[in-house]
Amino acid sequence: MIWKLFLTFLKIGAFTFGGGYAMIPLIQREVVEQNQWLTDEDILDIIAIAESTPGPIAINSATFVGYKVAGFFGAFCCTLGVVLPSFITILLVSFVLEQFEAIKAVQYAFNGIRAGVLALILKALINMYKKCPKGWVSYVVMAAAFIGVAVFDVNVLLVIVGCAVFGLVTSLIAEKRCAK
Repeated sequence: MIWKLFLTFLKIGAFTFGGGYAMIPLIQREVVEQNQWLTDEDILDIIAIAESTPGPIAINSATFVGYKVAGFFGAFCCTLGVVLPSFITILLVSFVLEQFEAIKAVQYAFNGIRAGVLALILKALINMYKKCPKGWVSYVVMAAAFIGVAVFDVNVLLVIVGCAVFGLVTSLIAEKRCAK
């Protein structure tokens, strides 16, 4: 059973293009229709849980299916099966790129890719800025977070947690003021 779970999710991981959401119909077909390990209702529950937990939906789904079918080792094998094809592909591509990294055209291509990624990040920043509430407190928090990360090399996770705590505290204070 464990080996069949591994091979099933290896096949899903190897032959699905388009990300985790593209894997959902294949998971449903393999797990429900072909192998009758779970029901359609189980798959719906698993997808709902996989979407609401951190991490890629394909990996979460594979883990939950494996756990439901065969416990811990099932979860491990399904997760390994769905991740292994991408891992091997990335590993091979990295070796190939390493062989060509000295070529100027490849260096220029990566400079272009970096510029494109920077543009996408800036676009996301602008969109988030437009949607966020603005006020002097927001600007102070934004500046403090930027200075902490850029100038003082504060760990990004600490900044995120600190901003979350600050936002929670200021929201609670604001609620108490409104209640009075």
